[in-house]
Amino acid sequence: MDIQYLEREGQAKLAYVYSPANASGAGLPTVMFCGGYKSDMMGTKASYFEKQCQSRGQAYLRFDYSGHGMSEGEFCNGVIGAWFADALDIFDALINGPVIVIGSSMGGWIALLLAQARAKYIKGLIGVAAAPDFTLRLYEKEFNDEQRKIIDAKGNLEIPNEYSDEPYIFTPALFDDGKKNLVLDRDRTHDYPIALFHGLKDVTVARDVPLAIEARYSGGPFDITFIDDGDHSLSRPQDLQMIEAEIVAMSKPQIL
Repeated sequence: MDIQYLEREGQAKLAYVYSPANASGAGLPTVMFCGGYKSDMMGTKASYFEKQCQSRGQAYLRFDYSGHGMSEGEFCNGVIGAWFADALDIFDALINGPVIVIGSSMGGWIALLLAQARAKYIKGLIGVAAAPDFTLRLYEKEFNDEQRKIIDAKGNLEIPNEYSDEPYIFTPALFDDGKKNLVLDRDRTHDYPIALFHGLKDVTVARDVPLAIEARYSGGPFDITFIDDGDHSLSRPQDLQMIEAEIVAMSKPQIL
């Protein structure tokens, strides 16, 4: 694994791993993985999809947002707009053809923003427990009155993290910026396939979120797969194989 860094003047260096295509996969779209909130590119899903792409010679790209993993920056200074800008900079630096974007949890929000900004390159979009507009949902539907008061008073809010000993830290800036980057606030069109995978035992992202995405996006193929016993991570072998099958299907030439 060759970890490289994208250097940007006056901004945090971004860590990434890029596996170029070989002769057998030269005609396939690049697969780009966008991780979740406080996640990193070394996770199970990002690593698994890389191995699968490498096995068929398909180009693959994974990276860390600023303040995540091996990238520079402080996590608490990050906001959706900045992490989207990170993804866009990585995209523009390394991708020059068709791409399938995979977004996990918050990465699903980043992937949808990326697809809007670079629509002509998008071959397909896969959401894994996708969580677009999660800051608005947290504030309006999941936070209690005391938690909202902390954010309203411009204080940082800490919430236990079931995946780590370190809590999730939510800053007022995260919520303010989130309002500027909403994707479910209006109807949108797409001409590429969108496939969403969502576990019905997911206690982090509600099951109505993929339905809300479907209600806002129209024009291209759209599919939702609910996994009865799946949790938020969807990192079991059977989950990964199901998502991998979708990557393979999206990679095939479209027959018109």
